[in-house]
Amino acid sequence: MLAPHYAEIRLVHIACVALSGTLFTSRALLRINGSRLANHRALRVTSYIIDTTLLVAAVLLTLIIHQYPFVNGWLTAKVLLLLLYIGLGIVTLQGACATFPRSVALAGALLTYGAIVVVALTHAHRGG
Repeated sequence: MLAPHYAEIRLVHIACVALSGTLFTSRALLRINGSRLANHRALRVTSYIIDTTLLVAAVLLTLIIHQYPFVNGWLTAKVLLLLLYIGLGIVTLQGACATFPRSVALAGALLTYGAIVVVALTHAHRGG
């Protein structure tokens, strides 16, 4: 039997995934277009809050379902893809100075984000 708040925690996790991806994409497009708004304090703080909530929900979910990264393959894939996504996000928002490398990093980050979602949906579709 799952914990009483599993459904609510999962919903928070899914909402934060959508919010985080949307905010990242918005900031990245602003950054690529040279807008200083991309690094506005309010957007950065909002991003930290969403991503922290996302991470806390993810940890709670792993504890509830008793499946863990580097033990269960699908979670291992998500964690490794997440690390790649973070690295590409850093290049997109902070690293590269030129537009082309930022754009390539953004495309890679979005593909990686999609792969994380596919892993999650594929796992959920298998019923666990």
